[in-house]
Amino acid sequence: MPLPLHAHDRESLAALLEASGEPAYRADQVFDWVYRRRAASFEAMTNLPARLRELLARELDPTLPVVVRAQGSKDTTRKFLLQLRDGRLIETVLIPASPALYGSRSDRRTACISSQVGCAYGCRFCASGLAGFSRNLGTDEMVGQVLRIEEATGERVSNLVFMGMGEPLANFENLLRAIRILNEPWGVGIGARHMTVSTSGLAPQIRALAEQPIQVRLALSLHGATDDVRGRIMPVNQKYPIAELMDACGYFRTRRNQRITFEYILIAGVNDSDADARALAGLARRVEAKINVIPYNHVDGLEWERPAPERQQRFVDLLTSRGIPATLRIEKGHDIDAACGQLRLRTEAEMAGGGALS
Repeated sequence: MPLPLHAHDRESLAALLEASGEPAYRADQVFDWVYRRRAASFEAMTNLPARLRELLARELDPTLPVVVRAQGSKDTTRKFLLQLRDGRLIETVLIPASPALYGSRSDRRTACISSQVGCAYGCRFCASGLAGFSRNLGTDEMVGQVLRIEEATGERVSNLVFMGMGEPLANFENLLRAIRILNEPWGVGIGARHMTVSTSGLAPQIRALAEQPIQVRLALSLHGATDDVRGRIMPVNQKYPIAELMDACGYFRTRRNQRITFEYILIAGVNDSDADARALAGLARRVEAKINVIPYNHVDGLEWERPAPERQQRFVDLLTSRGIPATLRIEKGHDIDAACGQLRLRTEAEMAGGGALS
């Protein structure tokens, strides 16, 4: 069976070609077609000898994930349900720049990428893990999300966040390989500092990421500033409680000249009190983090609700009054299945019931 083309980096593709009697420089020509010209087939690579194109067609599979369903929001956020080679479904989101933050002429486009099919970490407020965990995504499946949504929209992705379905740091080796392909000039060419890896709190992997030479950013899905609160909604906190997590974040901070971002989903009556805000400010000050406060996006079947707007603003004001850089996230895609995993769950339910996709 042919291996996925987009799982190869420059060195591995050159080695494959040399083993077949082809010069290593052909790898640069192939990647020029794949990532610059976006050729969909080997037949389109007209400056390659016919024998080489035949070899590539035998050895490598250039196909990308298939768009099964797409949703568009009034704010131009677009969510894509993608089908992988084995039929499993994942979600990818393309998020436009906020004029309030980047100006009306900004061409910033952020892709929110999935790293697993489902999720094993069971955060109580999240739709991604409701159907359980199936498998890690391959390097090619992460790279392929970017290529497919650029093709589908005709727009260039400028920023990446690994904040979609799954826990990126639980798929560490495939993640690093994908980041390299997405970053390198011979690959997609997105700057490392325009990529952010989000984690639910895998402390050892945070330390391992700090040792990597590529300067990607780190976001911590914190969502609770005490073990009592965080443990209630994030089972991972039982294995890596806040003290251990802050030690890992501190280590990351000493290895990088970058601020860590705390992602904090604000849930009414759970983690939105004044005391929560004060505790959160203390953690952020310890590791010099900035905070994105995100009002909860409702998920069908879950009990949680977002706080009232005035409660949201007071929470942010309590943070900023203590000198913590904090932003109340401007909502994107709230009029579609915005919460990660919802579109997949709805679609799988329809497929199980014999419904047609639209």
